[in-house]
Amino acid sequence: MVKIAPSVLAADFNCLYEEIKRVESEADLLHFDIMDGQFVPDITFGPVVIASLRDKFNLPFEGHLMVANPTQWIVPFARAGCNIITIHRESCGDPHQLIALMREKGVKAGVALNPDTSLDSLENILSEIYLVLIMTVNPGFVGQSFIREVLPKIRNLRQVREEKSLSFEIAVDGGINEETAGEVVEAGASVLVAGTAIFHAPDPQKALLKLKEAGSGSKDSAEKNRS
Repeated sequence: MVKIAPSVLAADFNCLYEEIKRVESEADLLHFDIMDGQFVPDITFGPVVIASLRDKFNLPFEGHLMVANPTQWIVPFARAGCNIITIHRESCGDPHQLIALMREKGVKAGVALNPDTSLDSLENILSEIYLVLIMTVNPGFVGQSFIREVLPKIRNLRQVREEKSLSFEIAVDGGINEETAGEVVEAGASVLVAGTAIFHAPDPQKALLKLKEAGSGSKDSAEKNRS
């Protein structure tokens, strides 16, 4: 089954608890885009926000660190309650040290790649991480259009995973809706991060279920084609 991670950045901040509560029962995890105003222009969630929500929801929290200095933020967000922390390959010189720090703090390690970043940058760390997050928009803003040219990267990553007999999740973030969900799952994605398509819909829970159905149908079709 395809996993859906609602991206909380697209929710209404005036009623954040209520917004998340509307999708909690059908979501598989919650995705928090953490921006520092340096790696990307905007500033969003701090550890205090994560901590204030942590005991109210049983879902895993993923902290997506869109920050210039991830070393500074791994421990605070781990303490705040993130179960998964995803760092950007573009913002870290030696990811091995950061992955080791995440493991030490009891969180699962993820690594994100911007649309133009090559899979070669992950070559020596794939066996160490829980999740690879492929960006299908340029990071930093909600509601951008899906970059279809990234689809071959997802396919290639799936192939590498199969060839090396690894088990990391392939997550995709950016422009995910009912149409693109099927495309990325067919390419190899197992986790769909979606914000606008869920929280801006008249019925967010129904929108989430439609995404899951679109993704799951494509996954079944892709598996039949590969068998």
